[in-house]
Amino acid sequence: MLQGASLSIKDTSAFIRRISDLIRVKCRSQYHNVFLERDEEQTLPEREPVNVLIVKNVAAEGPGTIEDHLRAANIPFTLIDLEQGQTLPDLQAYSHLVIMGGPMAVYEMDRTSYLRGEARLIEKAINANKHVLGVCLGAQMLAHVLGARVYPGHTKEIGWYEVTLTEEGMHDSCMAALAVPGRRAAQVFQWHGDTFDLPAGAARLASSELYPNQAFRYGDRVYALQFHIEVTPGIVHGWLKNEKGIDFPLIDTRSKEIYGPYLARAGGFYRRFFGM
Repeated sequence: MLQGASLSIKDTSAFIRRISDLIRVKCRSQYHNVFLERDEEQTLPEREPVNVLIVKNVAAEGPGTIEDHLRAANIPFTLIDLEQGQTLPDLQAYSHLVIMGGPMAVYEMDRTSYLRGEARLIEKAINANKHVLGVCLGAQMLAHVLGARVYPGHTKEIGWYEVTLTEEGMHDSCMAALAVPGRRAAQVFQWHGDTFDLPAGAARLASSELYPNQAFRYGDRVYALQFHIEVTPGIVHGWLKNEKGIDFPLIDTRSKEIYGPYLARAGGFYRRFFGM
């Protein structure tokens, strides 16, 4: 009996050792797999570094909230003032190009000496697969570079308007950020008299009752906004005081009322476009 019990204990001990070995092997395997997964995660492509080139055409139409958001996110940027004679740098160091607005007409390009150079810069940026944003005149410049017609509109849009997002616009992460919650509409500030045709191959993102082309995307990195996403109440006030024949108090008051929600939605656009 004692000998049988001794054999039973030996067998049991061997069985326990075998189970322990199997558990250790299993644990090592799982441990190894966890770190393999972590290594795979760590070797995912890194997000490209962001460095922004902003081109200002006239003193009164600066980058406004675009600059504010870039500073808040510690994203480096260079601001070039063409009206002051500053020259356009090489694009190689930049991931993003932003073209601001201005009162000049794209179809009268020869009247403004630097617009042709600006158009060449935009073309280079698109060909180099840079991220490009055009605001107002900048949107018209994008349309021109992409082969579309830019021409005088039948009426001016000045003040706060609603634009309707297209189906494509609602599915575009940047454009959808501008939509009023629960609606296919965005409240935007307009100040333009010219318009443009939709470039071939571009996706219309927004339209209005007066003009069908309020925003478009070309490829997945180029955005054109006919309206002014960058305005602050101070910018709007400065524009209004020099303009005759418009309802200054109404627009000025509306700017102060809508600024908070508008700024928040513009911030959503910036975060997606600049990868903040």
